[in-house]
Amino acid sequence: QVQLVESGGGLVQAGGSLRLSCTASGRTFSTYAMGWFRQAPGKEREFVARIGWSGGSTAYADSVKGRFTISRDNAKNTVYLQMNNLKPEDTAVYFCAVASPWKYDWKYDYWGQGTQVTVSS
Repeated sequence: QVQLVESGGGLVQAGGSLRLSCTASGRTFSTYAMGWFRQAPGKEREFVARIGWSGGSTAYADSVKGRFTISRDNAKNTVYLQMNNLKPEDTAVYFCAVASPWKYDWKYDYWGQGTQVTVSS
């Protein structure tokens, strides 16, 4: 099975930056589209960003457009989420997941354990 491990979370002041990493093992990483999600306490998991298997196609939630950038390095089996100009509402546990086409959207069947991002005001 695919195993995903996130890292790079932490505590940052509003306006600061963090870069999250998600490293995959167990499968050929380059064949999978990947997504980032986040979940705040008491709330549902929320889509953040997605990247195609080759890195040429990306998508972002409106709330993070212009601030977050998803990228990948297939040689390192790693997908990144560069987060700039962080806001308190970005505080959440961030998860990466394998993305698969499903109907007119995507499904996510393999998830990492998550990494905490806390943005203070």
